[in-house]
Amino acid sequence: MIIKTKKYQLPTGTYIKTGLKNVLKEQWWVILIALAICAGYFWIPSLWWIIGALIAYGLYVLFWAIQFTGVTQMEQNKTIFERLSYEIDSRQILMKLNTKQGMPVQWNMIKRAEVKKDAFILYMSKAQFIHLPFRIFNSDNERKFMETILKRKELIK
Repeated sequence: MIIKTKKYQLPTGTYIKTGLKNVLKEQWWVILIALAICAGYFWIPSLWWIIGALIAYGLYVLFWAIQFTGVTQMEQNKTIFERLSYEIDSRQILMKLNTKQGMPVQWNMIKRAEVKKDAFILYMSKAQFIHLPFRIFNSDNERKFMETILKRKELIK
């Protein structure tokens, strides 16, 4: 069975928010570094340890936010944010710009997947993912079949 979706354009805000959440989730240990800097307060009591740690962590988050915002502005990444339709089966995900242009994504390129309350998110790397909201599927059966494929591929539990 092949799942054929409606055309969908990934909003840049959704890309930035989802990408930033993914990076902060994957690199959770950075907050431990900020806490270690805060612990310097016990060595030399000064409020500057805490202020410095908060500024450093804030700059870290700002760095990644700028990275994801920059991706949305680059010319070579414009195709990510165009209206695409998807053809999904157990072999691959075909991202189609139109009937003649498309790009296959093999399932082995997908590292993990998440089922959110309103979408499937298939992660390929920190900054690359496929966001498939439930509303682009033509029926509830197609959405359930997609979930079955993800379970078979052991991308979700």
